[in-house]
Amino acid sequence: MTRKLPPLNALRAFEAAARHGRIVDAAAELCVTHGAVSRQVKQLEQSLGVSLFRRAGTGVELTDAGTRLLPALSSAFDLIETGVDRVSPSSSGALLVSCSGTFIIRWLIPRLHGFRSRHPEIEIRLSESDAPIDFTEDAADLAIRNMMPPWPDDMIATPIFGEEVGPVLSPELQAELEIRSVDDLSRAPLLHTETRVTAWSDWLAAAGRSDIDPASGDRFEHFYYMLQAAASGLGVAIGPRPLVDDDIVIGRLVAPLGYIESGRHYVVLRPVRDDARVEAFVAWLTDVAVQA
Repeated sequence: MTRKLPPLNALRAFEAAARHGRIVDAAAELCVTHGAVSRQVKQLEQSLGVSLFRRAGTGVELTDAGTRLLPALSSAFDLIETGVDRVSPSSSGALLVSCSGTFIIRWLIPRLHGFRSRHPEIEIRLSESDAPIDFTEDAADLAIRNMMPPWPDDMIATPIFGEEVGPVLSPELQAELEIRSVDDLSRAPLLHTETRVTAWSDWLAAAGRSDIDPASGDRFEHFYYMLQAAASGLGVAIGPRPLVDDDIVIGRLVAPLGYIESGRHYVVLRPVRDDARVEAFVAWLTDVAVQA
């Protein structure tokens, strides 16, 4: 298919002048002369056979035709800019990392000083999300997701550690309930999260138990709230390693029944393109995960 479009420079000149409302400001943005912008706009008007501007004091004002054309051009240039950014290797600018809020708070932030010490030249920005990632639409440079295999085949996936899960509770509640076997959970208040509603049923099934009600107990909107409730002695939660490891080490939580593999993994996802910042971050994550 052959595209029948006016010259790109003429379209850029019109779009810039329309946004600014002044030819001189468009010329400054495009690094050309006032006369060059005027000629490009005139060329576009002749090509389309319509007037796009009318004079308005020291500036310009869009005609009806110009008003209809501007939104489409602005959207098109935005898409072009986004597409170019997606495929252009960059070693500057902040690295945008997308991952769940619980992972950010309970694992990533406590360890980020290590990356900063290794790469002080790379600025990190964290974006909270656990939704499926689409690097053609999302602004993130990489994403960390908790997921089951197989990994997506339209991006690079690097598993950093497998997930193990088990019941966790505060030392005070453990002293009161004395949880030593799965049987003891029948008299314990269970805690749940809306972000993984089958956590208890999955764990009990893996433990070979169907005689304990997996739906009883308090429910929390976010994983972090549930873990905070467990640490505060409100009940027993299914805690995933490594998100509870730090609390276990300092004695804020205990895991009296140990852990079992859930089949899920924490995976770093990134687009198929060269980016030194992303490579550095993934290498650091892999090193830290080995030590976890």
